[in-house]
Amino acid sequence: MNQGLRERKKQQTRDRIRSVARELFIERGFERVTVAEVALAADVSEATAFNYFPTKEDLFFGGLEEFEEQLLDAIRLRDPGETVLTAFGRFVLTPRGLLATKDPESVERLASITRVIEASPALLAREQQIFSRFTDSLAALLAAESGAPADAIEPWVLANALMGVHRALVSYTRSRILAGARSTKLSRDVRAQGRAALAALERGLGGGP
Repeated sequence: MNQGLRERKKQQTRDRIRSVARELFIERGFERVTVAEVALAADVSEATAFNYFPTKEDLFFGGLEEFEEQLLDAIRLRDPGETVLTAFGRFVLTPRGLLATKDPESVERLASITRVIEASPALLAREQQIFSRFTDSLAALLAAESGAPADAIEPWVLANALMGVHRALVSYTRSRILAGARSTKLSRDVRAQGRAALAALERGLGGGP
């Protein structure tokens, strides 16, 4: 089996395990599903499931590495002369997930995923860890770009301010979804909130790096 085919098969297995896990979590709740049950439903061994997803929470949040890389690329690959704040704002205000979905069935499925997260202390705690990792990665990038010394706090402060906008928008969106919001108006409202938050940062931080 050549390397390309092997990698495709591995990705297919990973995608199947994650898809099956999410369906079970939506149906029964995160805490009421075991990794062994996910493995059985996905037709793999429990050991295989753990090889692809080291923790149960990874079964739910696996794939966010791509989001992290996209976020960093939005800053790293911004146009010459463009501020970090502008590049970050363009990235964070781009509709994704439920906000970018028009199909009613997909919208309700994504709303169900929101309910699973909000009902699970374990998922909420892991999400905060993931947000912290994103913040650290962004801070490291800002420090590298500015040539700041290792113990400088400014890149970390800037990264926390920017990621604070993202976290606040996630929280706002979820609260609206749980309250029943589903229309394109939700996307407009989220973008309006985001623009207001970014404008507040610009007033406080100036043009940024």
